[in-house]
Amino acid sequence: MADSPLQQVAIVGAYNTKVARHLEGETSLSVTVDAMRGALADAGIDGSEVDGVNVVASMEPAASTHFVHMLGGRPSWTGGALVGVSSVLEAASAIATGFCQTVVIANGQAGAYSVRPSTAPWTRPSNEFVECFGLYTAAEFALIAQRHMYLYDTKPEHLAEVASTIRTNGGRNPDAVYSGQVITPEDVLNSRMVADPFHLLDCAMTAEGGAGLVLTTVERARDLDVPLVRVLGGGLDRRGPAYHMAPIWDRVGDVGAWAAKKAFAMAGLTPSDVDVCEFYDPFSFELIRQFEAYGFCELGEGGPFVMDGRIRPGGEFPIVTDGGTMSFCHAGTAQLLQRVVSAVRQLRGTAHYNQIEGAEVAMVTNHGAGALFTDAALLGRG
Repeated sequence: MADSPLQQVAIVGAYNTKVARHLEGETSLSVTVDAMRGALADAGIDGSEVDGVNVVASMEPAASTHFVHMLGGRPSWTGGALVGVSSVLEAASAIATGFCQTVVIANGQAGAYSVRPSTAPWTRPSNEFVECFGLYTAAEFALIAQRHMYLYDTKPEHLAEVASTIRTNGGRNPDAVYSGQVITPEDVLNSRMVADPFHLLDCAMTAEGGAGLVLTTVERARDLDVPLVRVLGGGLDRRGPAYHMAPIWDRVGDVGAWAAKKAFAMAGLTPSDVDVCEFYDPFSFELIRQFEAYGFCELGEGGPFVMDGRIRPGGEFPIVTDGGTMSFCHAGTAQLLQRVVSAVRQLRGTAHYNQIEGAEVAMVTNHGAGALFTDAALLGRG
């Protein structure tokens, strides 16, 4: 394993709030405060110890210092990265270089889907595709999937296997919005068509909730009563303004490749070392695309690659073990942190509903082809 400064940083707090399609009586602020307090409690760290923050309620920019002031902290560093993997890498860099020692990251959302509950509003900016032709998120990702199916003979059954896996994982998760559901590939294929080739069950839902993380030095982490989870490496990949560009395969097909390459190089690992794949899951095809872009399989081989149990618990590369945005929760940008929380629990050995035996390395990703950018991180146990 490579010797990166980030590897002297650990995630010691990981917390999800209660989630639901609608959280009655909650606001984005109340959910975010709960996420922040919950992460600190999980770490066993008092708010007064926090000297770094990146805490945002919903999608609105806010003074992170306001939140930590509630807990009695005196921050010396505030992060500006979008909460999720990029904020984890930013905070880890700040800790590794001495700007701060203990950082809390949190986000929550309640009410962002009130105008049109089926659509994430931040994915529909005003541009020539949306305003003139009514392009919506599922259709944008569907055009990307269609091109791959045309070029490489990817089948609807391949997409259905991905959706079935993620939704069934969520069905085993007692905290998931759709807990208790067992979804077969046939169920996916028999659900109504939304945007060819995506059926309803190929698509993420909308929901409300929040998540929080606490990062600190490995030295400080050893004094805490939590299993050690290190930041091994990470990378960012930016291709253009999110949801503004035409979804052309030659532009979007390998989004994330650079982020993965950077993360693996920094960690001194390869895709074969990954035990858990907590990948962004807005639509079923996006998982197939990511496996190709990150080097787990060759271009055009992603469809067959996900079959035969390879991505299910007990398989070689289990995916989205908490149910992701399809089954667990899709609470605005809080879902970006929820990917990290799921990975941390796997590496701690506390993801009881879908625990991957002997998990040592987890890969976490946020964003994807439609957004034209990807953040990737590798986390390791011990």
